[in-house]
Amino acid sequence: MLRLLCSALGLLALVAACGDAAEPLSDAGGFGGSGGAPDTAPPLPWPATEFPALPKIAEEAPEARIRLGNLLFYDPILSVDRVTACATCHSEFWGMSDALPVAVGNGAGPLAGPGREGPNTLRRNSPALFNLAFRESLFWDGRSESLEAQAITPLLAADELNVDPEVAVAELMVIPEYADLFTEAFPDNPEVSVANLASALAAFQRTMVSDRSLYDAYVGGHLATLSEELVEGMFLFAEMGCNDCHSPPLFESETFADRNVPEVEGIIDEGRAEVTGRGEDVGKFRTPTLRNSFESEPYFHNGSVKRLEDAVRHELEQSRISFDEEDVRLIELFISKGLRDDSRSAERPRTVPSGLPTPLDGPIFPGR
Repeated sequence: MLRLLCSALGLLALVAACGDAAEPLSDAGGFGGSGGAPDTAPPLPWPATEFPALPKIAEEAPEARIRLGNLLFYDPILSVDRVTACATCHSEFWGMSDALPVAVGNGAGPLAGPGREGPNTLRRNSPALFNLAFRESLFWDGRSESLEAQAITPLLAADELNVDPEVAVAELMVIPEYADLFTEAFPDNPEVSVANLASALAAFQRTMVSDRSLYDAYVGGHLATLSEELVEGMFLFAEMGCNDCHSPPLFESETFADRNVPEVEGIIDEGRAEVTGRGEDVGKFRTPTLRNSFESEPYFHNGSVKRLEDAVRHELEQSRISFDEEDVRLIELFISKGLRDDSRSAERPRTVPSGLPTPLDGPIFPGR
């Protein structure tokens, strides 16, 4: 019955739109802006919610600070081996992740993405970085409450970048271009410091906002942007309770849950319990965003599920609600097509001030 209703709603949406195209993106982000009126209020399975405004710290970040953070994000000078960078595990070629089941840290050479192997294999999948600006907790176990704290953590980890932040800062300080960039980025406190290093990296990561998807245009009243199948998939997404944790419009939440994810041999990970020390938190991990999931496989905290459709099937099995393969297909379609927007992904600089080469990935896998 719901499927028939969804189909009817989708058809009505397409008819109401009369083939009108979605409005172009406004300078402020999102669809529509002041360039034209939307078609009509869209049928939705949940209350329409505006995309959150950027926090003040993101709005006030100077462009010079963001530019500095961008360079640091790609510069291997922040690693012990001088070939690993933040972008090794969070690349624009792989949805701001790395297309590996679990991340591989320093000592694995310059290759990033599929095929990367080395002595420092981590326990967890590299999470995508979209919409970090709106999060209250970071990492799969929620151990950090700010992007500034999160930015320094990989440097301290022996199996990730493994470099003393003070040593990294000392090396940055003697590079004239970096010294000038820090001065420009922090005019009120023009020094190369660990705090400013973290602030620059955080400022850059807050720019990776995803709010220009077909779903966002549809919610804005441009009904032609979602096909009948995408509308049906959206309603099924709600019927199966997916939005209880993956809550619109971010399609994530500050919740931690044990989803009975398949275990990976050799990996012991108690999740949230490693932060809280509470037995009831064993096996619980943060709810990730579903935006741009189409390009950040494999899935879950341990990368144990390769394909998005299999991840959807696994989650539906946890819901204990009857479903069929058509339900899986339509929900996967809504997630992969309707929530896709990587227009503000990271931009790879051609060179970095250290003169070191940035990680190699993406282009050597042209068939992806």
